[in-house]
Amino acid sequence: MKHRVDSQSKLNEARQSLLAQDFTRALPLYEKLTRDSPGVAVLWFEYGNAASALHDMSLADSAWHKAIELDPRNAELIGMIGHRYQALRKPDKATECFEQARAADPRGINSRISLAVLREQNHKLDQAREAIAECLAIDPRDDQARYFSAVIDRREGKLEVAERILRDLIASNPKHPFVRYACRYELAQVLDRTDRFDEAMKFLGEAKQIVRVLTDTDLLIRGYDQGAESARRFTNNLPKNILEIWAGYFPERKRETVPKIAFLGGHPRSGTTLIEQIIGAHPEVAALDEPGAFLECLQPAFHKSKDLSSGRINKIRRLYIEALQRELNGDAAGKLLLDKNPSPTARLPLWLRVFPELKVLIALRDPRDVVISCYFQNIPLNAVNVNFLSFERLAKHYGDLMDVWLAVRQWSGFTGIETRYEDVVFDMEKEGRRVTEFLGLSWHEEQIRFYEKSRKKQMYSPTYQDVTRPVYNRSVARWHAYEKYLAPILPKLEPYCRVFGYA
Repeated sequence: MKHRVDSQSKLNEARQSLLAQDFTRALPLYEKLTRDSPGVAVLWFEYGNAASALHDMSLADSAWHKAIELDPRNAELIGMIGHRYQALRKPDKATECFEQARAADPRGINSRISLAVLREQNHKLDQAREAIAECLAIDPRDDQARYFSAVIDRREGKLEVAERILRDLIASNPKHPFVRYACRYELAQVLDRTDRFDEAMKFLGEAKQIVRVLTDTDLLIRGYDQGAESARRFTNNLPKNILEIWAGYFPERKRETVPKIAFLGGHPRSGTTLIEQIIGAHPEVAALDEPGAFLECLQPAFHKSKDLSSGRINKIRRLYIEALQRELNGDAAGKLLLDKNPSPTARLPLWLRVFPELKVLIALRDPRDVVISCYFQNIPLNAVNVNFLSFERLAKHYGDLMDVWLAVRQWSGFTGIETRYEDVVFDMEKEGRRVTEFLGLSWHEEQIRFYEKSRKKQMYSPTYQDVTRPVYNRSVARWHAYEKYLAPILPKLEPYCRVFGYA
């Protein structure tokens, strides 16, 4: 009896550590639990979660493999492991798990939906449709399957079919919370493509209202406002010669050698993904699509201590580079590392404090087009994109981000350029050549056909669908169709239109 109580106590302690993200404490606890109870599959699953959080993928792989070996018919468990791999940006292993989960449960919908989503994100539309067809054969009225069927139709240009499915889905009042708002976002995309702008705005408004009910948006906004105000105030209080001051604290002779790196930022929906794909098609570049290395590694490590000695800054630099290289799976030797990450633009001072040699590219686009494009985005809410729920919040977010850039670009000794989305659209090679040469590289012919490479890899930006085809100009001056909806915030955007050269 006492042994059973002790075991339960240890399990509770391990799980509490895991939930608290104290993975260093959780790992040895799970190591002992799996040694004492080696036949419990869920313990191995949780052990793998702790190991993966500490970047020990060899241990995580073996733990998850053991979990599946112990319970090979548990489709839910295998699917959860698949989602862990998906979160770790390992789509091949995620696919393998979802396939196993599908085989384990011939009537299972969730594993097939997960498989369809992953295949769609990897542009394998035929295989995605195959998985959705299996779902509909199991349950023709399944909310998720009907929704993703319409997504694939829209991607294939079958707009009338997609619209019919989506309207039928909305009328049926789907039970699945995600589908309730996602189908309205998706229908708005179809309506926008077919020039029914007022109706598109109607469904976007309905979608955002559903999201507000499902989420504590006020809490997210308070957290965002606090961080944004802090970043703005900190940046504006720095002198224009701050880079020279920082260089005195961390001179070049004390910097450990790291691969060449560049940061590509700007406001979301300003063309960052397009530029990243053009640059990333260069054989001497390893481009990363919104990696977690800065927010999950560099920023926390920097703020963990007030010690800003050269030794500690070098350690932070190593941690960040190692995080990027893990994501690249070794495909980075001798290459320039390009971190494309719009939202951390507001943290540019921190980037430059740790990497004084950082080259910075900032993507610009007509602020009015940026705002309307963000408003159309259906992405999981966090403390940043909660601002995408209203035009008023979007205008504030645009100002918060771009005010930091306007301050930093005036710093003496700063190495950065702006690249305009409209210039890329109207002469891709000319603008692509300019930004490539800024990075110290020569234009490569493979960059002309960047979209061919984009079709072959998993991307994590919400705009992953748009960069798998040649450059198009449909989105230039898109805001005019929605001018009456933007009217209340146009005065707030006008100063940025003026300073960035948008009449």
